Amino acid sequence: MAGPAGPLRATRGRPVGNVTRGTTNPNRMRRVDRWLTGPQAWRLRRAVDPLVVDLGYGATPATAVELFERLQCIRPDVRVCGIEIEPERVRAGHLLSKPGLSFHRGGFELPIAGNPVLVRAFNVLRQYEEADVPGIWALVQDRLGVNGLFVDGTCDEIGRRATWVALDASGPLSLSMSIRFGSFTAPSELAERLPKALIHRNVPGEPVNALLQAMDRQWLEAAPLASFGQRQRWQAMCQGLRNAGWPVHDGQVRWRLGELTVDWAAVAPLR
Repeated sequence: MAGPAGPLRATRGRPVGNVTRGTTNPNRMRRVDRWLTGPQAWRLRRAVDPLVVDLGYGATPATAVELFERLQCIRPDVRVCGIEIEPERVRAGHLLSKPGLSFHRGGFELPIAGNPVLVRAFNVLRQYEEADVPGIWALVQDRLGVNGLFVDGTCDEIGRRATWVALDASGPLSLSMSIRFGSFTAPSELAERLPKALIHRNVPGEPVNALLQAMDRQWLEAAPLASFGQRQRWQAMCQGLRNAGWPVHDGQVRWRLGELTVDWAAVAPLR
């Protein structure tokens, strides 16, 4: 979608950003989409204009198509706009356009009419410098509609591990992590997929490092549940974190999916 060279230096008539490798795979975004159609579904239900953006969908439009199909279960009249900066990727998207699903050339300026209620950008900002992130966040936040949410996330190539920051117009709200059971030894393995704003902060003294270490400790304490499977052990880990004072969102319904969400304030970088 866009790369590290001057992402906010907009030129009249040109998209904000630069072309990047754009690798993607079908069903790669299922974990974040499940979250958008779960705890965040109320945003789409209440939206006067159910406009959604898949920002930087990559070399193929598959994830934008999947997002459209998944959100239709919440709002049959949803409109999903896939945005990419590379013209050939946009042309490939046009072949799959249909009522409610369209594709556009652009970048972080979001070259569409209206203010989206959801903007999903996955594996995009990961290719930027950490210093670029606040400005990019602000650019997208300024375009959000009422109750709008911007999701900046990262996942592995086939979607087994994913993390994302959720922001509204006022700033970051939460960090979510989701992992496939059976694909890890310790929860802290999610560190390799932290969003750009946090991936360089997984060092002693930083809050996100403290969270990952606390997850591992609770995971070890829940070892007696291992015979019942990782799902039961993960749920015990989440409850243990909450008991220890971490601001953990949701409850067993989300935890049993291999998901954990905490307040952004608990993991925000110190400097």
